[in-house]
Amino acid sequence: MLLRAVRPLRRPRRAWRRWKAAHPRTVVAASYTLTALAFALIVAALLLPNKSVQFRLVMFTRIPVEALIGAAVLLALPRRVRPWVAAVAGLGLGVLTVLNLTDVGFNEYLGRSFNLILDWELLDDAQSYLGDTVGGTTAMLATVGVIALIAVLIAAMVWATVRVSALIGRHRSRSSRVLLVVSVVWMTCSALDVQFSGVPVASEHAVAMVRYREQAVRETIRDEREFAKEAKADAFGATPPEQLVPDLRGKDMIFTFIESYGRSAIEDPVMAPGVNRTLDESTRMLEQAGYHAKSGWLTSATYGGSSWLGHSTFLSGLWIDNQNRYRTVTSGDHLPLTKVFRKTGAWDTVGVMPGVQKGWPEQKYYGLDKVYDAFALGYRGPKFSWSTMPDQFALEAFQRLEHGRKRDKPLMSEVILTSSHQPWGPIPKMVGWDELGDGRIFGPIAKAGNDPKKLVTDSQRSKEEYGKSIQYSLTSLTQWLARYGTDDTVLVFLGDHQPIARVSGDHASRDVPVSIVAKDPKVLEKIAGWNWSDGLRPAHDAPVWKMDAFRDRFLTAYGSTPRPSNG
Repeated sequence: MLLRAVRPLRRPRRAWRRWKAAHPRTVVAASYTLTALAFALIVAALLLPNKSVQFRLVMFTRIPVEALIGAAVLLALPRRVRPWVAAVAGLGLGVLTVLNLTDVGFNEYLGRSFNLILDWELLDDAQSYLGDTVGGTTAMLATVGVIALIAVLIAAMVWATVRVSALIGRHRSRSSRVLLVVSVVWMTCSALDVQFSGVPVASEHAVAMVRYREQAVRETIRDEREFAKEAKADAFGATPPEQLVPDLRGKDMIFTFIESYGRSAIEDPVMAPGVNRTLDESTRMLEQAGYHAKSGWLTSATYGGSSWLGHSTFLSGLWIDNQNRYRTVTSGDHLPLTKVFRKTGAWDTVGVMPGVQKGWPEQKYYGLDKVYDAFALGYRGPKFSWSTMPDQFALEAFQRLEHGRKRDKPLMSEVILTSSHQPWGPIPKMVGWDELGDGRIFGPIAKAGNDPKKLVTDSQRSKEEYGKSIQYSLTSLTQWLARYGTDDTVLVFLGDHQPIARVSGDHASRDVPVSIVAKDPKVLEKIAGWNWSDGLRPAHDAPVWKMDAFRDRFLTAYGSTPRPSNG
């Protein structure tokens, strides 16, 4: 019985041997091809850039010193040990390749590299965003495809290094001579700084990338310790409630973040004409309603995404540029701007967060008595890709649920507007304020809008639609203010970060516009020394502050007395 079971397994092997014997040239050609492919995979992995702008052919024509060192090590190893060491090296090279490719995506969308310690949870956010953009099924298939691709890539690297190590072992003498010649060429090119199209021929790229990641891990750990100490000190932490923002007592304060509203919207030649026209028209409309504005620039702590880092930086007065810092500050007692108003006891506080679709424990840190998330605003219309509802509806719901109510105290509100979130398709359109209802009026608008899948790879169209989305958000906000604002309304609005590089460009700044709007002339007189521009459009040369500087300057301008706390 055992022999009968073994015989069928032997037949394919015998057939394969007979085929090889009958086609020797084909076998040799295939062997050479596979070996060349293995060499190419290894060299490409060792030279692979981690930014899309560096993907040029010349980057892959360099001589990687890591390949020379690896070949020397394999030559020195015993025959039995060699394949195991090669497999481990291939595994490491595969992981490095995956990390470099991940960096490409992070640099494209967030303007920075992937952080090995902090960024794993962002992968889940990326999948959710993809689901909102192209659909849940497609997003799931894409996720499975990416996982499969990673597995295949790592397996291919292991196969490549094992195959090359076997070749080196079979031809030790010839391999040694080739290694010596190539090493001499590498050292000569390195010593003479030989370059081709501005790129050094002698490369140490893989070593540099490993060193870079190791340094990033150490800096992340060090930064966490140092920031924990920094967050405990607060220039206004011990200020008595009656000495906080006395010059704003009786005002309804509204702090509004507009998603991805960056300097590029105002200065890029594709987006600027429409956005600036909207800003100028809105300025005139608000002036007719009795409002005046001052505008400047803030440099955001984030770029392309991770909006919560920009929000927390602006409100806390601390530079929050990574997830560890965010967790540290939101779990501590450093006083955010929103909580200042609650601490006085003179304001009710509320948050309007249409982008929040799950539990949000940060509510306590920000000092918000009540938060309206995506499910509490009464919206029954369609989603607009990632955005759960149009900004116009969110603002009308804010008016209906909180701002328009009679109350014993003025209201301090934090409002997050999301219609300008990527991928900028479909984009809502303004409808009559009295026609909003429960939001179902937006159904035909969403159906008639652009398919987001057609925008994500088209930079020109992305710019155009991004500009339209900013115009929509600005129009929604300023029309709401002109319609519902009072003599005591003070609106502070700003962008949280610049849009992704596909829209803002590879070397865009991190600046975002910020404006303060009020009817009471005394409110703007308090910030006359800031030298901000008149109106909603900041001039190109208007002052630029880091975003974390705003809180203390704002509190000081409106009469707060510093009383430092040291934790």
